[in-house]
Amino acid sequence: MKTLKYLTTSCYAAAIIGLSAASTYAAELEFYFPVGVNAPAVETIQALTDEWAAQNPQHTVKAIYAGNYVETTTKALTAANAGKPPQVAVLLSIDLFTLIEEDVILPISDIANTPEDQKWIDGFYDGFMKDAEFEGKTYAIPFQRSTPVYYYNKDAFRAAGLDPESPPKTWDEMIKIGKALTVKDDNGNVTQWGTRIPTLGLGGAWLFGGLVVSKGDVLTTETGIEARIDTPATIASLEFLLDLSEQGVMAPGGISWGDTPKAFLEGQTASMWTSTGNLAFIEKNATFDWGVGFLPGGDGPGAPIGGGNFYIFSDTTDEEREAALDFIKFMTAPENAATWSIATGYVAPRPDAWETPEMKAYSERLPQALVALDQLQYAEREFATFQRAKVTQYLVDAIESVVTGNSEPAAALKIAQEGADAVLSDYQ
Repeated sequence: MKTLKYLTTSCYAAAIIGLSAASTYAAELEFYFPVGVNAPAVETIQALTDEWAAQNPQHTVKAIYAGNYVETTTKALTAANAGKPPQVAVLLSIDLFTLIEEDVILPISDIANTPEDQKWIDGFYDGFMKDAEFEGKTYAIPFQRSTPVYYYNKDAFRAAGLDPESPPKTWDEMIKIGKALTVKDDNGNVTQWGTRIPTLGLGGAWLFGGLVVSKGDVLTTETGIEARIDTPATIASLEFLLDLSEQGVMAPGGISWGDTPKAFLEGQTASMWTSTGNLAFIEKNATFDWGVGFLPGGDGPGAPIGGGNFYIFSDTTDEEREAALDFIKFMTAPENAATWSIATGYVAPRPDAWETPEMKAYSERLPQALVALDQLQYAEREFATFQRAKVTQYLVDAIESVVTGNSEPAAALKIAQEGADAVLSDYQ
């Protein structure tokens, strides 16, 4: 619950300390955050939160783990609509349009409005700011950001006679190399697939965006009112997912997001597409030599940007907003962004974080962490529109219907486009 305490120094206390009476404003913050990857995120968030609280004893802050991304957004919106929002939260970057439409967040640039504040905002990577801004204002600050990358088992590459330092760069190479990596037993049953790309749910839709970007297109724009679901690039991308299965490189049917890292670690697949936010989990648990590469592309490199941003809620006092802004600045400061990146594998969102001694040592120890940073120049915003849940579900349904054998790519995408257009027509 948000409250504002006015701690007015009594005349008695002032006399004791030899100071005139003064007022100190304190804010009680609630901070909602999600966990969307296999990493010690809760412990790290709590440690950073405790450190800020220790440095700011006039305030209190309660870090509340609210579940996965969807659950956290639902809880934050429910609390906001009940008049009791968290003062600050990390929510999906693609929730921007929903939060604006619900009128529950403030433009952070309205609070961070000094030249020094603008310099701070300008210090984040441009790629991560693409989905933090709307109509000339900055509504969010990047925090746990990521792109998916191609993880691969170098030992499996060696066993297949492949160069372990040369992951596939194109779709054609992915199929060729994937065939070499696929292993069958004496009965013809696959014991190791060449690759694994999640195709179900929101995770599948996110990765699908990377395929589209690599074909020179995007699924959505900064306006929030355009869905580009039925295009030559999307048809080619969906046909490629089918081709992976038809060529025997990837298991047929739908593939889930959550099971994919486990399948990779257990040797069920020699490679996978998943978030950089799983880097720490893979490093800790892999019993084999492994590497990371750019997502193989259709006409060139391409990836979707994902993850979460900080938001400040509107039903808050000035003191709470200032405290929340200070908290965000602390959490994204170079040394703390480095701590978070090292603990999870998320991409540190500011160049100065990569210049810290800790990140330099981390990058030297785990050069795989640099791949997502290098790939960022080829990445585009994740699929997001107003009425995101409804519109995205049309894309999810199209992908799932095709990979499960119930529809053809062109027909499924046409239906999805018509549904998305009907929802967004009210905004155009």
